[in-house]
Amino acid sequence: MNETPKGPPSMPPGGASLPPKPTDIHLAEVKSAIDWKRICMMALGLVLFFAVYLSPAWPNAVDPEGKEFVLSPEAKAALGLFLLAATWWVFEVVPIGITSIVIGVVQAMFLIRPAQKAFTDFMVPSVWFIIGSIVIGMAFTRTGLTKRMAYSMLMLVGERTSMIYLGCFIMTAGLTLIMAHTAVAAAVYPLLMAVYALYERGSTPTKFGKGLFIGMAFVAGAGSVITLLGAARGAVAIGFFNDIVGREISFFELSYYMAPIGIVMVFILWGLMMVLFKPERSRIDGLRHRVKSLSENLGKISRTEIVTLATVVIVILMLSFRKFIPGLENVEKSAIILLSTIVFFATRILKIDDLENIPWNIILLFGGAMSIGFCLWETGAAEWLAIIWLGLLKNAGWLLFILGVSLFVLIMTNFIMNVAAIAISLPVALVIAPYLNVAPEVILFSSLTVAGMPFLLLVGAAPNAIAYESRQFTSGEFLRAGLPASAILMVVLAIFVRFIWPWMGMPVTM
Repeated sequence: MNETPKGPPSMPPGGASLPPKPTDIHLAEVKSAIDWKRICMMALGLVLFFAVYLSPAWPNAVDPEGKEFVLSPEAKAALGLFLLAATWWVFEVVPIGITSIVIGVVQAMFLIRPAQKAFTDFMVPSVWFIIGSIVIGMAFTRTGLTKRMAYSMLMLVGERTSMIYLGCFIMTAGLTLIMAHTAVAAAVYPLLMAVYALYERGSTPTKFGKGLFIGMAFVAGAGSVITLLGAARGAVAIGFFNDIVGREISFFELSYYMAPIGIVMVFILWGLMMVLFKPERSRIDGLRHRVKSLSENLGKISRTEIVTLATVVIVILMLSFRKFIPGLENVEKSAIILLSTIVFFATRILKIDDLENIPWNIILLFGGAMSIGFCLWETGAAEWLAIIWLGLLKNAGWLLFILGVSLFVLIMTNFIMNVAAIAISLPVALVIAPYLNVAPEVILFSSLTVAGMPFLLLVGAAPNAIAYESRQFTSGEFLRAGLPASAILMVVLAIFVRFIWPWMGMPVTM
């Protein structure tokens, strides 16, 4: 039997060193995969919900005429759900579309509203309108119209990134004068993606990308307040005003007072984007030459581009003038915009793959926003909030009262549909206003101003959510940009209420 040789072991073939002894091995430090911030924010949302849901009965709200409004257990639960959804949306503890699903599930499980109502709200006509708007943007991208439009605009504004910001913002705001801001955002979004591709080809977000898309969402709101065609909120508010005050506000009267503040806000928002998201580069050298070359490569406009453009123009005209076209005045606008979707697939401009590429996360986001909005409305929670808030202002001075009403609408319109925010607050404010010698006109126009500019949350308006699809910013970054924008809006509104609108002839005090 051979003995094992003693002494140091022989070197392995090729002179390679032996593996280290176990004592020489240093294990790499394993980092924890637990996201504690996410868990804490998720828990905070749940704590807020259960704290409100399990709390004792809250005091009744009393309106100026002495009528009491009881906050039912369902309404109290709706307020708790409201806080849960807001926390999860802001901090993105789960995908924003999943938070929307939570809204429906909680309503059903805690018997806040029947499940059929809670989940049916996810596909109300307004959500279908957003789907139709997004499909229009997809058709523009598929046919190359977005690139053609983007290159034409860039040839005009030049190579300075500040002017590219301004050109994109003016174009966005200008389009909202004749079409709904949701449709504008959906059509402009792919165009901005084409613009951004000339600035940065990587996937990493940039300051220019943040400013470009957040700014687009903001100015879409600013432009939409100028005419009745920019959004449905104007027509709803004028209807309430006519019923309560007994005076009709014409299309041109609304634009006369709203155009100055809308235009001023567009330029202020441009300046704010330059401060918050100053582009990494002051100019894109050689952009004109590149754009000219790319534009020439597109060639002449194709048949599919013509069909797409004609379809969208016809739909826009039908939406803009349906009140003046016999047979269309009572047709839901969602049905009209979805005609374009049918045409795009019938003519094979879009295919099944495009249908599967619809950003359902964004659709769910708005479905959830509609569901929580109707939940607050139907349970009476929103009306209770409005009366409590406005009751605090009944002894305030006229300017503070107007700004207080506006602030309430501004906050509510970031969480629920702006139409609902107007419907909740305007009737109560118009009842209180005469006691403070405040003219009803200024209540109407100030409420419409802030209802059109929800700068805080993605669920405040469809353009916010469409801009988010660019993946250039988080919901937290959107909120941080929206806080100074909202503060500036309130200051500008105060100046208009105190000085500019009275100078233009608007009644402010009685």
